[in-house]
Amino acid sequence: MEKAVYDFVLTFVSIIWEAFPFVVLGAIIAGILEEVVPQQAIAKLIPKNPLLAVCIGGVLGLVFPMCECGIVPVMRRLLRKGLPLGTCVAYMLAGPIINLIVISSTAVAFGPHGIGPEMVSLRVGLGFIVAVVTAMIVQAEYKKYGNNLLTPLAIPQPAKAAAPVEVPEQEQVHPSEQRAGESRPLPQRIANISETALHDFIDIMVFLTLGACLAALAKGYFTPDMVQDISAGYPALTIIGMMVMAVVMCLCSEADAFVAASFTTLHPSAKLAFLVLGPMFDFKLLLMFTRVFRRRLIVTIVLSVSIQVFVYTLAVHYLWPYIVPPVSGE
Repeated sequence: MEKAVYDFVLTFVSIIWEAFPFVVLGAIIAGILEEVVPQQAIAKLIPKNPLLAVCIGGVLGLVFPMCECGIVPVMRRLLRKGLPLGTCVAYMLAGPIINLIVISSTAVAFGPHGIGPEMVSLRVGLGFIVAVVTAMIVQAEYKKYGNNLLTPLAIPQPAKAAAPVEVPEQEQVHPSEQRAGESRPLPQRIANISETALHDFIDIMVFLTLGACLAALAKGYFTPDMVQDISAGYPALTIIGMMVMAVVMCLCSEADAFVAASFTTLHPSAKLAFLVLGPMFDFKLLLMFTRVFRRRLIVTIVLSVSIQVFVYTLAVHYLWPYIVPPVSGE
């Protein structure tokens, strides 16, 4: 019993300790960007070509890094400013994965296991593909249904709107929701940055703590040999299980790699499913989607993302020996 408690505490503290610097850094950067960078700056980067616009949306996270907790309200403001829906969806799905903070945390989490570069490349590559394909499907639906896919809070404002529509208090999902780059004195900017960073930090740490606790419990219940046998013998079932965990655990993309890496005997393909799906779709994001998208569009996004993640990561399972060839002599 004492050993079980010791193992639980050790695993839990290790995950929190490794993830903590990235959580703090991500919250601070998100607060600075939200306060300093006007959303019009993003709109100016988007070309007219639909495919190119979607592809640029998929890599915007490299310039404007955001975790999934804050990217939905940002995406909604971009929609209201007239940015194409496909571009916004690509940014919303890929942004929490394709940014330097998440790339760094993934490399650090999997570095000790000797597969850091491979996991980073696969996570970023699959995240980009899933986001772009889903965004193109969404863009095709938008051509057919138009603004009927959006809630009133997300419909683009007319070009000559006299004033932005006030968002009811119950619809606000982020303290920076009404701060779209207006001019403010420096003390107020610092206060706003601190408020946004603290909001994101608390939100992330709540889910990270829950995720670390569940991961530590799972490691105590399932022996390494048991996990390895299930992972090798039933890859599809293992991948689906990790996808369900990603949806339920609601981890932030800045910290989820440390939870995934803690399952040392799990096949990398299942960890990859966890790392790609979680930042794109989980319970908290589903609730946030309802404030921006109508049901038809939510179903389209969820099905497209889920099916693609399953198919791609299952392919990775069977291609893994070619991706990371076994060391000669083993």
